[in-house]
Amino acid sequence: MDENRWSSQSSDLLRKIREFTRSIVEDLSKGQSPFVSIQRFRNYCTNSNGECNCSYDKSNGQEILTFQKETHVHRIDVLLRVLLIVQQLLQENRHGSKRDIYYMHPLVFSEQSVVDRAINDICILMQCSRHNLNVVPVGNGLVMGWLRFLEAGKKFDCINCPNTVHPIPVLVEDVKDIVSVAQYILVVEKESVFQRLANDQFCKTNRCIVITGRGYPDVPTRRFLQLLTEKLRLPVYCLVDCDPYGFDILATYRFGSMQMAYDAKFLRVPNIHWLGVFPSDSEKYNLPQRCLLPLTAEDKRKTEAMLLRCYLHREVPTWRSELELMLQRGVKFEIEALSVHSLSFLSEVYLPSKIQRGIFI
Repeated sequence: MDENRWSSQSSDLLRKIREFTRSIVEDLSKGQSPFVSIQRFRNYCTNSNGECNCSYDKSNGQEILTFQKETHVHRIDVLLRVLLIVQQLLQENRHGSKRDIYYMHPLVFSEQSVVDRAINDICILMQCSRHNLNVVPVGNGLVMGWLRFLEAGKKFDCINCPNTVHPIPVLVEDVKDIVSVAQYILVVEKESVFQRLANDQFCKTNRCIVITGRGYPDVPTRRFLQLLTEKLRLPVYCLVDCDPYGFDILATYRFGSMQMAYDAKFLRVPNIHWLGVFPSDSEKYNLPQRCLLPLTAEDKRKTEAMLLRCYLHREVPTWRSELELMLQRGVKFEIEALSVHSLSFLSEVYLPSKIQRGIFI
């Protein structure tokens, strides 16, 4: 990131933090109970009556924290403690993880989720993203393919060896000078499938960029993918297991997560296509019964809950139809089930044929 721009953003955040804490101190000095108003956001609803007001830009109500409620006193205490740590990180131009913050007051915070909630609340109060607070996660994402970029002056060159695996940068704001000759971006759910493609030299024979978040994608993976789509303007396809969790991961890439709905517009990739594996693929590709697993009671509950999400009705009804088909058939299967035909069936037959023939939704 440009140093002047970073300095301006940090100065603005520090000013907001000082104003926020000063207002609370002033209320307390006057014997008044301070209150903290936190806007609430959501990226989907489950209203069956068709009335949907979900928005990526507008809040859906607010929550008021006050010292008059005992449960709120602890939340405000946690909020202020985390805010002071963030202030220190910004003043010293240092970065810390959510886990670092937790261990600074473990007895007060009691568990990691308490810190996570406070950080999200601070982002909403300060109208910023998490990385603006200098709070960074441990990166999980991986990338390979026809891509070259700089990160804080360090060169990552995948083009000369497209099947070499690189970690996705944690500080995505430091990524610049992106160059690519790829024809598309492929996002895969799991590291095992990512490594299968690497072993099969998939990127050598297919001009593409392959990314995995290794399960539910972390913030750097989602930010990096969004950055690539903005800069390169390439088609983006997603390959996930045919089960409720695979579908939820797909939805996270396209629509964002509810936990970080306030920041969804900076984390989602609205033009991503579902490439597979579809429930209908089990018949189309003649998967034997031994490759299919029955949906558990929890799988069914999760699927039924996802079917109610407004964006499936509004934006991707074809996705909803496939999800309904999975529930109707009562079975699930993994991407690796395609290996029943041959170890390289996925990379040599399934993916190339689907992309070339435009079989995605």
